[in-house]
Amino acid sequence: MTTPPPALRPRLVRRNPAHLQLLPVNARFFRKEEYDRLVANVRQDGCLTSVPLVYGGGIYEEGRELVLSGNHRTMAAVDADLDDIDVMLIEEELSEQQLVAIQIAHNSISGEDDPATLKQLYEQLDDVDWRAYSGLDDEQLGLLAEVTAEGLSEANLDFATVQLTFLPPELEAARAAFDASRFGANETWLAARADYQQTLDTLASTHSAHKVNNVTTALHAILAIAENHLTDLQSGYTSPAGEALMTGNVGLETVLGARFLPAPAAITINKAIAAARGRGEIDHGWELLERLAGEYLNGPDHEPAPTDGPQ
Repeated sequence: MTTPPPALRPRLVRRNPAHLQLLPVNARFFRKEEYDRLVANVRQDGCLTSVPLVYGGGIYEEGRELVLSGNHRTMAAVDADLDDIDVMLIEEELSEQQLVAIQIAHNSISGEDDPATLKQLYEQLDDVDWRAYSGLDDEQLGLLAEVTAEGLSEANLDFATVQLTFLPPELEAARAAFDASRFGANETWLAARADYQQTLDTLASTHSAHKVNNVTTALHAILAIAENHLTDLQSGYTSPAGEALMTGNVGLETVLGARFLPAPAAITINKAIAAARGRGEIDHGWELLERLAGEYLNGPDHEPAPTDGPQ
């Protein structure tokens, strides 16, 4: 933008919402229950209490202008059987770039609710119908129930809202983890900015290689690659000469290269461990595996492997 565009002078006009043109591509979306609540509110009000922004610019026929902002409100007005609504009409001719910028700005620039203030306002609603009209869902109401009115104003708290989405099989495990975290010690995770950029680069490479656009799907692909290379983690506790770098515990999957083994093999190993324990030869199951591996390495037919690092 080399020179600022001329100031807009939109004017308020009445239009039939069914005749207005909607955006072919709209970044803003509503969940079904949210949209149904919007339609119910518009039907109850008998009008739109927040007006859409439409564009004529000498391109669109009068009464059939393009809705830049408020597409869902316009659709809700149609579904609520309104014959006409108030809209703000831009008549100046705008470039395609300016139209797209206005659309994005109206969708992305919005304020945030202070949870404590929102709770105070919501508690002033005694009527059930008006509480439903407010549009707060069960998740938001659950958060409000945990909010205290003291100390949460914007003036003294810098906070951000993070939304996490879990698939149904993972939901119970996530809830258990969050519940456990309430009673555990505080943890701080420190990551370098370079790690963040490397993560983005890895995601981008995975998007391209697997032809996927969803971040979650890309992460699943990355995790699958890591799962197939578990033995590479041996470098964390094995020196180039094949000696142990530490005395702590490591995951058995980094040794075997898999988190699972066939059930018949597991049965055989369990029987051997039970027998060795019964004879008092071992205290832990892994001791039998170590003993057998040592006997194999010391056997007459064993040829030492190159000692150039973990295999």
